[in-house]
Order: sequence, then C-alpha cells, then structure tokens
Amino acid sequence: RRYPTVELRAETFNGSTHIPVPSDSAFLKALLFELRLVDDHVFVEQRDTCTRINHSSVYSVSTAAGELWPVLAFHKSGLIYACVPLVEGTLEPRPPLLTVSGLSQGLALLLGIMDYISPSRKNEAEMNAKIGQLRNLLIQACPLGTPLNTNIRSLNSSFEDIQEMPADKDQPAWRSSTYKGKPQVNVCITEKVKCMQYDQRDVVDTWQVYGAVNCKCDIEGSAPNVTLSLNLPTNAPPLQDIVVHHCVTSVDPAMLMSTSAEPLHDSVYNGPYKFPFIPPSDSFNLCYYTSQVPVPPILGCYQLIEEGSQIKITVNLKLHESVKNSFEYCEARIPFLNRGPIAQLEYKVSYGQLDLSREKNLLVWVIGQKFPKSLEVSLTGTVSFGTAGKEHPDLCALDYVCTGNTAYVKLYFRIPDFTLTGCYVDQHSVQIFVPGKPKITASRELISSNYYIWNSKAPAPMVYKPL
Repeated sequence: RRYPTVELRAETFNGSTHIPVPSDSAFLKALLFELRLVDDHVFVEQRDTCTRINHSSVYSVSTAAGELWPVLAFHKSGLIYACVPLVEGTLEPRPPLLTVSGLSQGLALLLGIMDYISPSRKNEAEMNAKIGQLRNLLIQACPLGTPLNTNIRSLNSSFEDIQEMPADKDQPAWRSSTYKGKPQVNVCITEKVKCMQYDQRDVVDTWQVYGAVNCKCDIEGSAPNVTLSLNLPTNAPPLQDIVVHHCVTSVDPAMLMSTSAEPLHDSVYNGPYKFPFIPPSDSFNLCYYTSQVPVPPILGCYQLIEEGSQIKITVNLKLHESVKNSFEYCEARIPFLNRGPIAQLEYKVSYGQLDLSREKNLLVWVIGQKFPKSLEVSLTGTVSFGTAGKEHPDLCALDYVCTGNTAYVKLYFRIPDFTLTGCYVDQHSVQIFVPGKPKITASRELISSNYYIWNSKAPAPMVYKPL
C-alpha cells in the first residue's frame, strides 16, 4: 500500500536529495537482493562487504535513483514483512535509529500484520484470503500513513463495513467503519504506579503515577460528537502532562500547560477535564496523564542480612489508609538469582502464604485480596542455599544481582474500581449528541508497575537527591 501524503512529506523534507520509492516490482527485486534471498551465492561488494554488517532489521536498498533508507524488513515463516517509514527530517547525515519514531510505528504495524496472518500460514487458501482482506483492514489501521491501531486481528470482524472512501464528506479519516445498533460507550481509567523505596534517612523514596483513559464508542453516524469529563475529588492533586488523542476537537489550553517539571502552585488547572471528540471506530486511548500523589499505596521495608551460609530476611508492608483494601491480586516476590537453589527455608508470615518457585530461586508471598484490619503484614525468614547443579548454569554474570544493595522485593497488585489520584468518570456527564439513550459503562483500576523495595541494610543502588 502506498501513501501519497507520506511520499509528499518525505520529498518536502529532503528536496533535491529525495529518493522516491520505486515501482512495486523494482522495489521487490531490490529488497530480495538486499535480504540475500536472491544471488546469495555471489559476492557483491556493495551488499556483502564487512563494512555493511547489519545489526538490525533496517536496511538501505539500492534503487535506480539511489540508496533508499530506511527500509524496515524481516523474513518470517516464508513471508517478507516490509515498510518504508518516514523520517521527519533530512537524511543527510543519517539520524540515529532511536530518534526515528516512524521505525517503531512501522515495526508495530508489521508485527500486527504478522500476528494477523501467521496463524494461517499452513493453510494456503486461508492465508490468501487473509492477505486479500489486508488492504481493507489497513484502511482502518493506517488510513493516511500513520498507524492508529496496530492490532490488525481486532479489526478483522468489521472489515466488511469498511468504506474505501467515506460516503459523508464530514466523516473523518480515522472513523472508517460504521456502526448500527444501540449506542454505548465504555470508558476505563487505568493508572499505573511506579515506586522505589529505600527506608533510609539520606535517600528519598520516589513514586510516579501514569494514567490512561481508554474508550470504546459504538455510536451510529459518520461523525458523532461525544464529550467526556474526568473529575477529581476535592483537594486532590491535579492531573499533569496531559496528552490527548488526535480525535479530540478542542481542549482548554490551561489543561495542557500543567507539567510535572514545575512545582505545583495555586493557579494549576484542577478540572473538571472536558474532552469533546469524534471517536474512532475501535478502542483507543483518549488521553494520558501523570499526577504528583502525596503517598505511595503500599509502604514497605526490606532487610537482608547474610550470616555465614544463611540469609535472614525481614519484610514489612503497610497499606495506606486512603487506599481501597480490595485487591484482585497482591503479592510480593523476593528473588535470589545469584545463588544455587534454596535448600532450606524457615519462615513466619503474619498474613497470607509463602510459596517457593519451581526453580527454587524465588519466594512468592501471596498476600491475597485484602490486608488485615491493621493494614500491616510482615514476613521473617531464614534461607539456606545448595550448590548450583546442571539445572543452574554458570551464575558468575549474576554475582552482583540480589545481594547487598541490589537485593529487592518487587510488589505486584491490581485494585479494581480505584485510582490513586481519585480520578473518575461521571457517567451522567458523558454527552452524546445522537438519538436514543446511550448505555454508559465506566470503570477504573490501579496496577503496580516496577514497584521495588530495596534492601535497607545496604547503600541505595540509586540516590535521588532533591533539587
């Protein structure tokens, strides 16, 4: 599939040095040659010289007009997946790969296509049928050359409704299929909390909250208007670093100006946060945000002391009283990756149960779905290790992992119907300008993400100094 809009932008960026994408047949021939799928037995200096050893899936393909770069391509199960990402800037000198956002977008799209096609690769008729549908699916996934939804498999059910060109001139390009039925809107706020706790006087604990508001709007019409509001409790910290989806039609500039890089002050915009938008046909993230919440949801202390061949561990956890005491799951994992298998374990837990992993190098403390009334739990234990056998390969590379200042406890939890910021969607505030009474479903959740509690009996592995 070709996108004239993308090719025009590439030409604008590079002017007279622009290398156009050749015809399909010429591009395929050049790509097969570059991937060594033809003439691989012949040494060609331009392709096979040791100065062009490729360490990624990004290639420079020789065409009649010059070197076409970057070409993202890989060979998988007898099929070649390839695309030519746009570099939003000049190509001379070539920018570092990590600075080209189009590469990650293109890779995500190709992986989505592979995930859609590969289950049928052993059935040629089924695979040909899927490839035949792919053009229509790409109209939804990538209407103007920018991937909007890389989960191609999720688009499969509605491909028959796709219009090659919108019948209504007011219909936006990102809304490429139509819905018929009772209007309904599903909204889910997902907050993830990252945390580093040290339990030391001279080291500052850090925690960060990241939120995403996911929407799925099944509404009739070519360009339906929806307005959704996010609300915060009184005196809650404001939302910051807000990034909105391109389908949002207008937004208060003050909302976008609040940034976590600056200290909070009284003039910060604290809502309600209104988002008028024309929704895409599929699920999408309406906005992302951060917030400077005053406390982490679970405070912890971890102590590890080595006494000869034994290790003594102590873990104390306390759920903050402002946090909803109702988990889908909550567990603490204590790894010992640098030693042989755990040979002897003596322990005492005040709550929950302690399990040993099958590899015998990880303790899993299952706290369960509730903390006790005291909101505090503790674990003490003594661990002894055996010698590493054949099932435990050379551990020298891990000598400094999970010992001393790299010993840690990692928490995993999910709290449904709760957000640390208090952010919620008022179902009555959702406005949909279509006939009929729409069904509104709103949910929210808090999930742990890289939630570490470091060994307080050793210097902190990273020191966060206040500015």
